[in-house]
Amino acid sequence: MPHNSCRNSHLVVLALIAFLAVLVAGGCGGPSGSLPIESIRQTMADTPTYSVILDDMKEEGNFFSKFYHKYRIVQPEDTGTTDWLEVPENYYRLHEEYLGMALFSKKDGEEIDEIAPPGYAYVGDSRYGRWRDDGQGGSFWEFYGKYALLSHLFGGWYRPVYRTDYDMYRQYRSRRRPYFGNKNQYGTSGSIAKTAKPDFFSRRKTREQLKRTSFKERVAKRTGRVRTGFRSRAGGIGK
Repeated sequence: MPHNSCRNSHLVVLALIAFLAVLVAGGCGGPSGSLPIESIRQTMADTPTYSVILDDMKEEGNFFSKFYHKYRIVQPEDTGTTDWLEVPENYYRLHEEYLGMALFSKKDGEEIDEIAPPGYAYVGDSRYGRWRDDGQGGSFWEFYGKYALLSHLFGGWYRPVYRTDYDMYRQYRSRRRPYFGNKNQYGTSGSIAKTAKPDFFSRRKTREQLKRTSFKERVAKRTGRVRTGFRSRAGGIGK
């Protein structure tokens, strides 16, 4: 891979991340209220090949919650991770089960607007790699030398893709359904996310505990008010 190509790719990612930080600083998306991922697509309209991975997410606030995504933008030669970007609650809920998955990919100018495990958009395409015999009657996908770095740039989300997995993914894709792996290892409930993003699960556990505590306190207060009122009325009757 030529040095200048890598450098230019790195500059594109850095410029995009800086642009997003300014664009969404005041709320959900840009001036027109567009989603951060749409801003990414518009900004990288001239970039032929890249993927956007849902790298992390969080919810903040008690009475008026705010919702955030963090994206990993992966190109064949480089990668970069955005800061926290605010998203609408409905969008957050819609993608709550897709941690670590590709929300959007582009391949040689072709837009792939589907949710899938990272890297699957490029598997099976002879321009990017080939199937290799695993010595046990199966085969797995191997990226060509100039794309070999691609699998590492997904930042811990990528796992070797076997032919049987890919065939199952294609079946799900034909039904327009997200594929979570042959053992449901991808997505928020999968084993890969638990290994790659322990902080996400720690934050979620803490938030759930706070919600339960807050609910118990509200119930206790309401129960206390009811009991106090009952004793007061009973006392009045007895007089």
